[in-house]
Amino acid sequence: MKGRLAKYGRRPEQLLVLPGISPVVGRTQEEADAKWAALQKLIHPSVGLSTIAPFWPGEDLTQWDLDAPPPYIPQPPIGRNSRAHVVLELARRDKLTVRQLYEYLAGARGHWVVVGTPEKIADAMQSWFENGAADGFNVMPPVLPESLDDFVDLVIPELQRRGLFRTEYEGTTLRENLGLERPVNQFTVRKQKAA
Repeated sequence: MKGRLAKYGRRPEQLLVLPGISPVVGRTQEEADAKWAALQKLIHPSVGLSTIAPFWPGEDLTQWDLDAPPPYIPQPPIGRNSRAHVVLELARRDKLTVRQLYEYLAGARGHWVVVGTPEKIADAMQSWFENGAADGFNVMPPVLPESLDDFVDLVIPELQRRGLFRTEYEGTTLRENLGLERPVNQFTVRKQKAA
């Protein structure tokens, strides 16, 4: 990985960017779309509304028409709440209904959802990786163990064919496999200086 990080312009001492991805894998696009639609139907409105409630504090969302856009889009809070900015801008820009908005958020809790064939999912991951948007991914399968099995059996071999996923490990620890140096232990240094 150390060589791979250097290849794409990231130095190993820089923070790694590992976004969450929730892949819905199908052998065909139609199969993946059907899996996604079935998952979306499982979201109970009370769960969905609780997912978006933080963006409309103090509002009784149960009174809203689920199949209409939110009655208003508040200004995001001042400060560093990028999630609120993203969610509210998404609702505004795409004119999503309340149901569409909570479906977008509820399944993967707002993480990146990619629905498609192994090749399509690998294409998306490769694009993010090669363009510096990600150094790797936290895979968040929507259903366990089935979705994880699909990812391992179908997407990982495609990533390996492209040389983007290891076929064996470099070491026995996560640190070694990420190509990171072991940091100096501040307590050992103090002991050595004191001695």
